[in-house]
Amino acid sequence: MSYNLLKGKKGIIFGALNDQSIAWKVAERAYEEGAEFILTNAPVAIRMGELDELAKKTNSDVVPADATSIEDIEKLFDAAIKKFGKIDFILHSIGMSINVRKGIPYTESNYEFYMKGMDISSVSFHKVMKVAMQKEVMNEWGSIVALSYIAAQRVFPNYNDMSNAKALLESIARNFGYYFGEKNKVRVNTISQSPTATTAGSGVSGFDAFINYAEDMSPLGNASALACADYCVSLFSDLTKYVTMQNLFHDGGFSSVGVSQKVMDRFGTLKM
Repeated sequence: MSYNLLKGKKGIIFGALNDQSIAWKVAERAYEEGAEFILTNAPVAIRMGELDELAKKTNSDVVPADATSIEDIEKLFDAAIKKFGKIDFILHSIGMSINVRKGIPYTESNYEFYMKGMDISSVSFHKVMKVAMQKEVMNEWGSIVALSYIAAQRVFPNYNDMSNAKALLESIARNFGYYFGEKNKVRVNTISQSPTATTAGSGVSGFDAFINYAEDMSPLGNASALACADYCVSLFSDLTKYVTMQNLFHDGGFSSVGVSQKVMDRFGTLKM
């Protein structure tokens, strides 16, 4: 059901690869709610993925951009300015760890890979907002959202250096959110989403166990990619104008539960 929450709003969505991507679901829901946007991803990801299909479905332009490249980001925002003038929202849904892909344990991290992963997964968020601020592309009361995971606060073996990247991502959102809010009322938040079966997530060893464990720990169960898209739409809308500099847990209650009955039952009946 559409409520026209984003009618007349313009934006940029980073990171859609295929229909498993949260960014893909966000694009579909934003379009249903009346938004217009540009879709972007790194050139290699566009070649590997199915972004043209999404662009056709949502009547959107595709502008390739490496989010670690200031030059590419500048060209992307120039395209947005040419098409829309100013924009109202940005989604940053980008994350990649070479150490994870190569199966290198956290304690044995290759630091060249480590720094590359931080640049892609976190520092790119700073670069995007820096260029957006410099070019004055954001409308007042605009909204910028990045996707995170609770491994930023807790240890999840095999999530590797991505946990460090997510912690930095959340810190960047808080810090940049202060300056963007003071400048022109733009709000900046991160969403700490339930473990979700995406192409990126599938690269983490044991990720299925993360999903199953979170499902048993969460009173409401895991939030789906579509539910996350709905939450993103609410943050892009005018209904959340005073929510900023927050890491917002969208995880069915997982982040507030010490232990669930389902998990206790696996270890025998608890006798009081």
